[in-house]
Amino acid sequence: MKIEVTAVKHEEKEILLNLMEKYEYELSQYFHYNEVNELGLYDLGNFDYVDSFYHKNAKRWVFFIKVDGKLAGFAMIHSDNFYLESRKADFIMADFFVMYKYRGMGVGKFAVNYLFDKFKGLWQLTVCNRNTNAVLFWLKVIGDYTEGKFELLPSEGVDEDNPGDEKNFRVFLYST
Repeated sequence: MKIEVTAVKHEEKEILLNLMEKYEYELSQYFHYNEVNELGLYDLGNFDYVDSFYHKNAKRWVFFIKVDGKLAGFAMIHSDNFYLESRKADFIMADFFVMYKYRGMGVGKFAVNYLFDKFKGLWQLTVCNRNTNAVLFWLKVIGDYTEGKFELLPSEGVDEDNPGDEKNFRVFLYST
């Protein structure tokens, strides 16, 4: 099995949006704001968000994850520090997705390790507590990569998309 992590070119944005549709579907079990539109599609409505990864001076990067040349997922990274105001991270794993077919095969771990190696510094990511598989994945991958030298911090504030669930997110900060 050959795993690759490749930069997403601007002309491949539609392919990324297709994968993001599957990502949004998966997240819909955890977040109540995810609704399909009259065409049965998620309003990835935030095309500006995806476009922001392609602005000339943006410190943002998008990658496809491929297995044997076939799309298996994506990763979106940026260096904007708006999730955790009290700590400045060099890089934020904004979105990370591996399709079900490729889970449990080391694909996600390979991609994360590749990206941590490529972007050295202090990292931050946020995980929905209700997504126990994701929590376990990130704890294992980060723990292995850092040999257990990372911080698990409580989230700051309330998840605006799920009012009343103040403990919705966990935030990890660690240095690569």
